[in-house]
Amino acid sequence: MGRVLIIGAGGVGKVVAHKCAQRPEVFEDICLASRTVAKCDAIAAELDRPIRTERVDADRTEEVVALIKSYRPDLVLHVALPYQDLTIMDACLETGVDYLDTANYEPRDEAKFSYTWQWDYHERFKAAGIMALLGSGFDPGVTNVFCAHAAKEHFDQIETIDIIDCNAGDHGLPFATNFNPEINIREVTAMGRHYEGGQWCETEPLSVHKTFDFPDGIGPREIYLMFHEEMESMARHLPGVKRMRFWMTFSQQYLTHLHVLENVGMTRIDPVMYEGREVIPLQFLKAVLPDPGSLGERTTGRTCIGCLIHGIKDGQPKTYYVYNICNHQDCYKEVGSQGVSYTTGVPAAIGAMLMLRGDWRGEGVYNMEQFDPAPFMALLPEMGLPWVETFPDGLTV
Repeated sequence: MGRVLIIGAGGVGKVVAHKCAQRPEVFEDICLASRTVAKCDAIAAELDRPIRTERVDADRTEEVVALIKSYRPDLVLHVALPYQDLTIMDACLETGVDYLDTANYEPRDEAKFSYTWQWDYHERFKAAGIMALLGSGFDPGVTNVFCAHAAKEHFDQIETIDIIDCNAGDHGLPFATNFNPEINIREVTAMGRHYEGGQWCETEPLSVHKTFDFPDGIGPREIYLMFHEEMESMARHLPGVKRMRFWMTFSQQYLTHLHVLENVGMTRIDPVMYEGREVIPLQFLKAVLPDPGSLGERTTGRTCIGCLIHGIKDGQPKTYYVYNICNHQDCYKEVGSQGVSYTTGVPAAIGAMLMLRGDWRGEGVYNMEQFDPAPFMALLPEMGLPWVETFPDGLTV
């Protein structure tokens, strides 16, 4: 049905390659590319079917263009770094190829997360007759689809959305991040922001927290208010929502280490001089922290990510909670990655499937909630991410 070029061979790229390889009726041919081709070759060796591997520096548009022209994919599936979104989108524009990613663009020199830069490509993609699908991970991604599904099937008007992300896993290390350390720490140390009353309200990083009792035996965990990009797009595309918040769990051990690293300057993203050369502390920290891709075998426990939604149906108030629970060890047994990579990589493969099959089509730049949620929701359990929906009256954050 189609040829896909996957850019990025980290933990998420590994999951995407496995999942695409499992569906040859959709992904007839696969190319996996990264700056380090040895990583691609190692992933390719794990698969049950042959794929092509290539080296590409995704910071350089001309290299991406050359690879696209050589391989001639129907879709570029970008799961490398969010710094590289625009260079890859530029390459897709130049070559007339569809684009998909899992995280919005952010500049290297500023921890600012916004879809604005990518939305600015809409008219150019439309004029070129190609499509870009933004944020096809779990959060953003599945969470957007959960909300679109709720709006379509369960509410006349959604009033509040709380997106709640719990990683109840344990890797047994004093401090490590479950995805790219540089991106993770930039995200966590940024100012909190939520949407309320038609405007954005800002809070100090991780200063607002509550206890939430997670389902299926996970139990009470402390959740912290953060900004996350799916709120930006849903505030634009889901009219009438009065309040939207994003919450994530952190252990006290993680927060203690993070505060120490902040206090000694290791989370800085501006360069400092060391022995006559510029060094960015956070990039150095990334180099000495454990590689998230190495955590799969040792990580136990589960993730629980979902949306708690309040609104009106047939004139009456209604509460709706939809979520997925994912077991880290089950993920490792299937694809050799832990659950955080799995819950991001599977939705990326699903988004790509829907684009290649023609279920989700358009010309321009789109977010997940702009399409019919039904085919995506149907594929989630089929691809390894079953979802549960409940109607718990009175449940709030």
